[in-house]
Amino acid sequence: MLGQLLLAASNSGVVRRAVSGFPLTKKVVDRFVAGESVEEARNAVERLCDAKLAVTVDHLGEETRDARAAEATANAYITLLEALKPLRLGTRGEVSVKLSAVGQRLDDAMALEHAREICAAAAAVGATVTLDMEDHTTVDSTLGILRKLREDHPSTGVAIQAYLFRSEEDCRDLSAEGSRVRLVKGAYREPASVAHQGRAAVDKAYVRCLRILMAGKGYPMVATHDDRMIAITELLADRFGRTIGDHEFQMLYGIRTDLQESLAGAGHTVRVYVPYGDDWYGYFMRRLAERPANVAFFLRALGGK
Repeated sequence: MLGQLLLAASNSGVVRRAVSGFPLTKKVVDRFVAGESVEEARNAVERLCDAKLAVTVDHLGEETRDARAAEATANAYITLLEALKPLRLGTRGEVSVKLSAVGQRLDDAMALEHAREICAAAAAVGATVTLDMEDHTTVDSTLGILRKLREDHPSTGVAIQAYLFRSEEDCRDLSAEGSRVRLVKGAYREPASVAHQGRAAVDKAYVRCLRILMAGKGYPMVATHDDRMIAITELLADRFGRTIGDHEFQMLYGIRTDLQESLAGAGHTVRVYVPYGDDWYGYFMRRLAERPANVAFFLRALGGK
């Protein structure tokens, strides 16, 4: 129930103004967001790479309904990639792109063109791109744009949200050799007509999708902080003859850093999702909705503890 309330609040302008107005909010946001500037994002990436972690960087923002704003977002990614170039990250560096931030709500062709520009900029520095998945109304459009991007940039990845009823079939379609798929549980408020409801049902759906990806020939990117899901991933890897280098774990910036470093120390590729920018509110509220521990952290900080 709390999670549903927080997801609803993520779309509320009134709650946004109230939360943003708390003097200590920045202290909490700093746990989940690397900063507002490219320089702050670059510094965070460098720290993570020094800890033997890979990264995927997200310029925060979504639901753009202005062509100039969409172009500005694409340019922000190109600037970011240029700033990351001296770090020589190669494929350990990546950017995550929400197509709604580059014009998807206006025109698929606009979003595709901006995404192509970002993919080209990433390729120029040896990095990769993964398309974030948003609410269920965007899935067909996102997968259509993905297919076109992969014609010139076959390493382009995509996120699939396990809680959607359609996701098992999408995972089958995306399990071909070379296909990079980030499997997440899902972080949007979806109706019962399209998505599993409740933690147990979502967990079971995640495992079914994970099994499909691990049995396939693609490159699964297992996005989870759940010890059970990590253990299941390792069991499935053994069952399907996968090696430590043909899949990876992904985790959010600021969450379970000890686990991130432990898995990396054991030889796994662990990629940290690093968000930056001033449009942090929607992302922040979804992180609170995902884990009660995050809400407790927020409340403790507001209390000065």
